[in-house]
Amino acid sequence: MNSTPALHPLPRVIEIASLGDFDRHAATALALTDKRLAASMHGWHVQSVDLRARSAVLEKLRSAGSVFMGCDIEGKTERRLRGGGALVFPEIPGLPFDPYRGELYSGGELYAGLDAGNYESVPDARIYAWASHRYGAGAHDALNAALSTTLHDHAIGSRLDSQIRDGALAHAPLVGVMGGHAQERGTAGYERAARLGHALSGAGFIVATGGGPGAMEAANLGAYLGSGSTENLAEALGMLAQEPGFAPSVTRWARAAARVRERWPAGLANLGIPTWFYGHEPPNMFATHIAKYFANATREAVLLKSCPGGIVFLPGAAGTVQEIFQDACENFYGAEGSISPMVLVGIEHWTRTLPAYPLLAELARGRAMEEKVFLVDDAAEAVRILVDLNDGSISGVRGLA
Repeated sequence: MNSTPALHPLPRVIEIASLGDFDRHAATALALTDKRLAASMHGWHVQSVDLRARSAVLEKLRSAGSVFMGCDIEGKTERRLRGGGALVFPEIPGLPFDPYRGELYSGGELYAGLDAGNYESVPDARIYAWASHRYGAGAHDALNAALSTTLHDHAIGSRLDSQIRDGALAHAPLVGVMGGHAQERGTAGYERAARLGHALSGAGFIVATGGGPGAMEAANLGAYLGSGSTENLAEALGMLAQEPGFAPSVTRWARAAARVRERWPAGLANLGIPTWFYGHEPPNMFATHIAKYFANATREAVLLKSCPGGIVFLPGAAGTVQEIFQDACENFYGAEGSISPMVLVGIEHWTRTLPAYPLLAELARGRAMEEKVFLVDDAAEAVRILVDLNDGSISGVRGLA
């Protein structure tokens, strides 16, 4: 009986975001002896890489099934790539951002120039100003805006996945901290969120938040200073309290954060996932890795999906309630192994002020998620619960002072 040899499947997607990545994959492809795979770039997604010095290498590689986004390529080589079946996305003019960017953002990048000017002049504010008016100049501009923001959010998602899979965010479980954006510096609620972030980071978790002000900033701050003492955290809280909120001046609010970053220039890795949809809420500087999206729905889904270690819900309003039940829906329909813990902090708030917990508990009754839903009054208890549930994945816990 005749038999057909099994064929190796072509790779689905290979994300390439640096010249080093390209050189490594090119060398591997050129060294393969399997005729179906040899010298093939099928499945390669190359983002924002300057390939002008790699024309000779590109000439040796088959381009069918590859995608090049925002890359610098010599004209003759680009024409050959297109002719061979590559999809080459050109530069989109008039944008204050790179839709093909190959890295997550940092606070230093989004606030570049703050020391010499006002917030309105920094990249974050200019991108928000563009996003606020992107559909006002006609159908052609609206199409470019829709295309560029979609490409940007795809690129950010790809880089975030890479960082969580095998990058700077891969060494420990991610735990989300959700809470109100209106919590001002200098308040007891802000300090509680900061000490929660500090304890989670000190316990070995990587903290993730919505990346904005209020409780989100506080949790990122605590996580950033998680390797230091609670005295360091107290000093930082005192420095920030001089500028309690981002209204009326984002500039002064952000400069206070910059002074804290200068005082402690090296912090622990943590994640912020903000959005330009709520661009009036500036991103905080204490997230070392910032995945900022245009589409808030994408951002919300990514934030919840990225936290398998669990999510702590601090007192908040409509946005936090939405996040509770969005997470609950995922857990309600999820398989047993995919359910992440939910810890609500603030018994009075979640049973009387905004009684989300009784409904959440009723939804969880009799389902696999029931044993992973908690209501506590003490943030330290929330940390202990998550440490117990993630036993074996993290180091020992540092308590809240």
